[in-house]
Amino acid sequence: MQYWLVKSEPAAYSWQQFLKDKKATWDGVRNYAARLHLRAMQKGDHVFFYHSNEGLEIVGIAEVVKTAYQDPTTTEDWSVVDLKPVKTLDNPVSLADMKKEKSLANMALLRIGRLSVSPVTEAEYKHIMKMAGK
Repeated sequence: MQYWLVKSEPAAYSWQQFLKDKKATWDGVRNYAARLHLRAMQKGDHVFFYHSNEGLEIVGIAEVVKTAYQDPTTTEDWSVVDLKPVKTLDNPVSLADMKKEKSLANMALLRIGRLSVSPVTEAEYKHIMKMAGK
């Protein structure tokens, strides 16, 4: 299993809306590095759901339920994956708290903050889950 992080502005698509929808096609990604990450996702991989701009925190865990396919919102070579929510974090993990953790210093979210889809190492995943009280 691999681990990932996706970002969404709560005003555009929030974790609460994702829970109501029960599944989402992760579309609209227009960055080449993020596209590569989408294409590397496998069914069953866990994905942190991060609220960007407002909140600035990891609020939940999703799972990849369908691997990369053509983004239906464009005819250009962009990809999407389908995700389903798995668990809301009882204690969301803030960006500020992650920045305080030396063991997370190399996390893609902290190094390449503008990337909307990024990998998370197993060690980073476990550390964040510990921070969330899991």
